[in-house]
Amino acid sequence: NAALILVVAVVAVAATGTRTAGAVAALSAAAWFDFFLTVPYQRFTITGRQDVETAVLLLVVGLIVSQLSVRARRLQTTVITDAARLASLRGTARLAEDGRSPEAVVEYVRRELVGLLGLRGCRFEYGNLMGGLPRLEHDGGVWLRRPDRVTEYADWPDDETELRVVGGGHYYGRFLLDPLPGPLPPEQDRLVAVALAAQAGSALDTAGLDRLG
Repeated sequence: NAALILVVAVVAVAATGTRTAGAVAALSAAAWFDFFLTVPYQRFTITGRQDVETAVLLLVVGLIVSQLSVRARRLQTTVITDAARLASLRGTARLAEDGRSPEAVVEYVRRELVGLLGLRGCRFEYGNLMGGLPRLEHDGGVWLRRPDRVTEYADWPDDETELRVVGGGHYYGRFLLDPLPGPLPPEQDRLVAVALAAQAGSALDTAGLDRLG
């Protein structure tokens, strides 16, 4: 019964803590089981085979539960994140379906990009290809393409990054992303940002606004 109580304690810590916390709890339970509940008492020595098996099981249970708990939390985070991404895409599609103006769609996408990519700011610029800025591409990568060199970024560039808006094969403008210093967001977030820009381009193309080739 005492060993079962230790198992409950190990499972509780492993289920709510980190992998390290679960491992420490399992080691502690095995050690204190040996010290207090096995002969000779109050010594870190085990002589009985069943006691050895119980101590090993305490350790194994803690490690397994902590690993499963970490995976479950990761899965929960992934589900929540994917739901937020889907909601962002659906919101843009709903605006277009409701016949809202392309400017409203562009503004919605601009706000979503700020939250999605963790930006300091974002603005939309119609029909301007000037500047030679780094670009968030369709594959989710951030590139700076020059005649003499092509650079791929793992962190946000120091200056603004452009995300071009194309609809029906025509260029309409670009979102100018003003990021905080640090690494790029996860690839899935960058791909969703590209999809949002494509939805804005589709709305602009449907409205028949002036376009650049």
